[in-house]
Amino acid sequence: MAVIGLAYIFLRNLFAVVMLSGMFSLTAAVLYVVMDAVDVAFTEAAVGAGIATVLGLATLGLIGVVNEKPSKRSFLGPFLVVLVTGAVLINATLDMPDFGDPNAPIHHHVAPRYIEDSGREIGVPNIVTSILASYRGYDTLGEVTVIFTAACGVLVLLGRTRRRKPHGQETGDRETASGDGEAAK
Repeated sequence: MAVIGLAYIFLRNLFAVVMLSGMFSLTAAVLYVVMDAVDVAFTEAAVGAGIATVLGLATLGLIGVVNEKPSKRSFLGPFLVVLVTGAVLINATLDMPDFGDPNAPIHHHVAPRYIEDSGREIGVPNIVTSILASYRGYDTLGEVTVIFTAACGVLVLLGRTRRRKPHGQETGDRETASGDGEAAK
C-alpha cells in the first residue's frame, strides 16, 4: 500500500492514477480480511475498488484526456492477467465453508454471545439494534460520518455549476448599453 501511495506522486497519467486507486482499495480490502474485518473488506472492495474505479474511468471518458494518445498494444497480456486473477479468486472460494453451514467459524465466534447476552447487557430487545448502537457504536458513528461527508461533498460539487452575478450587475449593464452610463455612476 505504501508503494502504491508513493506511485501517486510520480504518475502524470490520469488513467494510471485511477487504476492505482482501485489497486490501493483492493489491497486495503485484502488487509481488512487478514485482520478479520470481513464486513469492512466487502465495503472497501465494493465501494473503493469497484464503484470508485468505475466512476473515475467514466469521468475520464467524459472529460477526455487531451495529452494522451491510446497505444496500439496487444490485449493478450491484460487478458491473461484478468484470467489468472479470476482463476485465483475462484480457487480461493473453494476453501470457504458451504453456504448456510452451521459449523462455519462465523457461527461459533461472537454471534452466540450476542444472541444470548445482548438483551440482558444492553437492555434493548432487538439484537441488531443492540449490536449497531452499543457494541459497534463508534464504528456506526464513523460510517454515518463518512456518508454525511460524502453527501456534503456531492452537494458542494453540484452547487458549483451555477455562478451567480453580483446583485445589481444586470441593471448596470442595461443602463450602460442604453447610453445612460453616467446616471448609473
